[in-house]
Amino acid sequence: MTQPDDGGWARPLGDRWTGQSPARDPLPGQPCPPTAEHPQKQDDFDGSGHPGHPDAPKCPDAPKCPDAPKCPDDPTGPPTAASSIFPASPGHPAPSADRALAPPPALRSAPAALTFFLPRGGTPRPGGLPTLLVAILLLGALGGAGGAAILLELERHQVHDGGFVLPIPQATGTVRAADSVAGVAARLLPSVVALRIRNGAEGGTGSGFIIDSRAGYILTNNHVVSVAADGGTIQVVFQDGSLTTARVVGRDPSYDLAVVKTDVGGRPALTLGNSDDVVVGDTTIAIGAPLGLQGTVTTGIVSALNRPVAAGGSDQMSFINAIQTDAAINPGNSGGPLVDIRGAVIGINSAIARAPGAGGSGVGNIGLGFTIPSNQARRTAQQLIRTGQAEHPVIGVLLDDDYEGEGVRVSTRGGKGQKPVTPGGPADKAGIKPGDVILKLENRPMTNPDELVVAIRARTPGETVKLLVRRSGDEREIKVQLIASKK
Repeated sequence: MTQPDDGGWARPLGDRWTGQSPARDPLPGQPCPPTAEHPQKQDDFDGSGHPGHPDAPKCPDAPKCPDAPKCPDDPTGPPTAASSIFPASPGHPAPSADRALAPPPALRSAPAALTFFLPRGGTPRPGGLPTLLVAILLLGALGGAGGAAILLELERHQVHDGGFVLPIPQATGTVRAADSVAGVAARLLPSVVALRIRNGAEGGTGSGFIIDSRAGYILTNNHVVSVAADGGTIQVVFQDGSLTTARVVGRDPSYDLAVVKTDVGGRPALTLGNSDDVVVGDTTIAIGAPLGLQGTVTTGIVSALNRPVAAGGSDQMSFINAIQTDAAINPGNSGGPLVDIRGAVIGINSAIARAPGAGGSGVGNIGLGFTIPSNQARRTAQQLIRTGQAEHPVIGVLLDDDYEGEGVRVSTRGGKGQKPVTPGGPADKAGIKPGDVILKLENRPMTNPDELVVAIRARTPGETVKLLVRRSGDEREIKVQLIASKK
């Protein structure tokens, strides 16, 4: 039962909230049901389609229920108490006001059981018709909610949509800025090759890049082609899938560099940049064929400079004054270029760090890759092309691997037929003695023997370097002119 603000009212009908009222329970002022004693007359209705009030003057002959209660003093107002709306009858006590104002759920679930009344009289009271419309809309909403629930239930079991189409993105083109990673890769990839090496049961793969288009020179690592140095085949695979064979021009295990020659089909050579201009934080791009996956491009930064790296076996030990990068380098990247954002080669990918305890199998990138600086590669490649051999600058001393103090100590004992300080060599001429400790080379601190070796190897024969040397607690600077090793 609801009581609208505008005076319109509604009531549940019948014993079970149905649309039929019992004859014994007429509302106040409502005529009795027609009987033989009191037949229904046409003027029992006041013209509005509703029963007239028993005291209405226009219906003087309207029959009355003998027990009908009197009308309220205000004939135009709605009943004000539950007992006046639902009079008590035998077996049907008058409902309380709470029950009258809160119809049971059956009323809400059975719209057909509702009947809406306007106040009596020929003219509806203001607000009565809107109340009716609101109630009808409410029923529509309830019906709509039920329909929506059915649709949702159906959709829940529907898994396919034959008309479904995803939007097609607008084409933006594949042209990239020349100084972007994509732009650099597009220009350089045709000049980077994969190398397949085979010599009987031995073989391997690696990378390389063209350094001279006219003559067909390709620069790579020594450890990539060493298997085929004394026989075997070297197959060159270009980015477009074409194949050719190559032969070794020259190689140097100490610098881990080699040059091979083939017909490159007019493909352009890469430019060797100035590795002395590289600083930590510069963008790096590594290109190659890791694990045989040709045309792989990875990026990173220069994470360190002058990193001493000694790689290879005892018979082919390599000493690299390396550029360190976190660009992903994996087996197969060896010999490929490390370039800057302009596309200039700043290093040749050569080695990667191995986590402590890691075995030889399954080794891969851990974010520490090492490359041979391009300035070193340029000098060595020229020497290999000219003579087939490379020169190694030395100062002519043996170093003490057991020393654990500051700097690097010159050994006090000879070995393998060589004295601690080579007589007549650069160090001997400069006054260096066995047991001297070398603290710095060109203001760069020396912390272990490998670091001093690679720092000297990064120079050229005939160059003079400055060493800070400590002897018996005294420090002094000594200038030493490098010479080429005779080995």
